[in-house]
Amino acid sequence: MPTVHQEVEIKYDVDEAFEVPPLATLVTGHQHSSPVVEGEPVTHRLEATYYDTSDHRLAGARLTLRRRTGGEDAGWHLKVPTADGARQEVRLPLDSSGETVPDELGKLVRVPTRGVALVPVARIVTQRTVRRLVDATGQPVLEVADDRVEARRLPGGDGEEASSWRELEVELQGGERPWLDAVDERLRELGVRVADSSSKLARVLGTDAAQAPSRKSLAKSGPKSTAGDVVLSYVTEQVEQILGNDVQVRLDTPGSVHRMRVATRRLRSALQTFSPVVEREVARPLRTELRWLAGELGAARDAEVLRERLSSALEEEERRVSSSPVGDVAGTEMSQAYREAHDRLLGGLDSDRYLQLVDTLDGLLSAPPLTAKADRPAAKVLPRRAARAYARLSDLVDAAHQAPPGVERDQHLHEARKAAKKARYAGETMAAFFGKPAAAFAAAMEGLQEELGEHQDSVVMRARLADLAGRETSPVAAFAYGRLHAQEEQRGDLAVERFEAAWQKGSKRSLRRWMK
Repeated sequence: MPTVHQEVEIKYDVDEAFEVPPLATLVTGHQHSSPVVEGEPVTHRLEATYYDTSDHRLAGARLTLRRRTGGEDAGWHLKVPTADGARQEVRLPLDSSGETVPDELGKLVRVPTRGVALVPVARIVTQRTVRRLVDATGQPVLEVADDRVEARRLPGGDGEEASSWRELEVELQGGERPWLDAVDERLRELGVRVADSSSKLARVLGTDAAQAPSRKSLAKSGPKSTAGDVVLSYVTEQVEQILGNDVQVRLDTPGSVHRMRVATRRLRSALQTFSPVVEREVARPLRTELRWLAGELGAARDAEVLRERLSSALEEEERRVSSSPVGDVAGTEMSQAYREAHDRLLGGLDSDRYLQLVDTLDGLLSAPPLTAKADRPAAKVLPRRAARAYARLSDLVDAAHQAPPGVERDQHLHEARKAAKKARYAGETMAAFFGKPAAAFAAAMEGLQEELGEHQDSVVMRARLADLAGRETSPVAAFAYGRLHAQEEQRGDLAVERFEAAWQKGSKRSLRRWMK
């Protein structure tokens, strides 16, 4: 099974004459709770073969796949960027497969490669000297790797002239971010500059410049945009979010399921809200497939939210009652429910249906199926679509107001939440064209959505607590579930009160003047 390691590091270009100062001097002035010392330097010879498609699709997605021998972590490594700018490194040990990419890693990059074969694209040999700062317990705080690198592109082999350079990699080990910041500040003072390339492979292949532009640069929107420009810009952004989070979802990176689900919903909503701009024959079946994907993602996300919400409620309960009888059982059950939901999601992502959807999304951007109305000015076509989304929301809020508290009202509020989300997405789509008025409308709809979402989470949580209590054999534990149920009921009522206050502001006509 692969193991996943977090990487937080900074790379620097240095010349041969540069002398790395004692590490303790690099963190002088940094506030730390225990003394640190520099360990003995260790030198390794690292030999790595890098794999990608022949047209460098992994590099374009900022993914790096290599087979490396030597050093303390010999094996197969897949480096994956994260939303916060750090990287994850997925590791597999070397085995009898030789230089064939392991199936576990090949499956992880199935979408970025679109099934194209992975081949050797570079061979890099590094003479690495590692120096570490360690604390009083002997645990490393950060590491400085001084690398002398020799690299060749493949194919070409030994007949191709090698490039060579020297670089430093400063990486956190057990320390917090301020340690890295302190070293970074000191190195810059010494005249060291951050490396131009994001990785050794990017430097060899020259792919840094190719990674920078996004496909959404092909579909910019502005004051003179057509309806197609505006919609396509938004659609492109959502497609890139869906596909860009695929690897992270497979690795179960926190927040990745949520990001992919939101982008899927936004894309589906845009295709529905702005249906006059996109050919119906393409948009309708695509919305069906996006609904399926959102459902697969939603099951895992809902289980994740329920687990987090129940965990917080149990922690609060244990603070009030020192020996709460429900925490271990309920927590284990929620964790198992999430694990099963995520496993089902992975099955969906490995299915032919999902891969066909990926192909359709590629086609949506490469050959946008726009109608004749897409060529008309955005101001003539799109505002009325946002107005319709808002009208649907208003009708559902009226229905909720007319319903007595209980299941019927909860259902109307749930539908109103989904309508507020669509209205918000419509406003976000047009913010680049209509500016602050559309952005203000979108922000107001987001506020409504969040309060109604809090209420819906409470409804789901209450149902789950009632189920747990009904299966509980201990009267004391059942009573504890009852207390949590009452707290969730109060939380839901407060969310409705906040929604009503937000609706008073969000329903003002001034927020919708731009739609006329």
